[in-house]
Amino acid sequence: MRSLLVITTAVAGMALAACSPKYNWRDYASPEAPYRVMFPGKPATYTRAVDLNGLSVDMTMTATEVEGAMYAVGTAQAPDAAQAAAALSAIRTALLRNIGATATREKSSASASVSNGTASASSSSDVRADGVLNGVPMRLIGHFESHGRRIYQVVVMGPAKSIEAEPADQFISSFKVQ
Repeated sequence: MRSLLVITTAVAGMALAACSPKYNWRDYASPEAPYRVMFPGKPATYTRAVDLNGLSVDMTMTATEVEGAMYAVGTAQAPDAAQAAAALSAIRTALLRNIGATATREKSSASASVSNGTASASSSSDVRADGVLNGVPMRLIGHFESHGRRIYQVVVMGPAKSIEAEPADQFISSFKVQ
């Protein structure tokens, strides 16, 4: 009986060790921009200057990688709302070019609102694209959004075989501007 208990405990221990979670979901609130998102791993943040079709902005990227797939939120601030909306197209085009992709699905929307006497415009675009980079099939699932002067890109990108639909959808749908 004692040997059965030892064997059962050993097998259970091995099974638990083999079941380490691939995704370690955590709530993230950005200190740089007003958004929240659920990352599937511990994210790192960095800022660098980028050129968006002639508009130079500092973009802050917060990202994590899970088994080859990158989950990232990038944010920047344009001089005005019109330039922010135009920059969304430049961001999307640059990311598609990076993986030699063409969009297989796209959806866009735009709206205007007034809050406390101040007019604000917002626009968004959702895209799914497949391409090939260095002979490897790649995929991009992205949400691009502007609110006033603020620009957001929320993407899952990497080798197509590394991107699972459910975690990608969970990540992108968890993104909320506050």
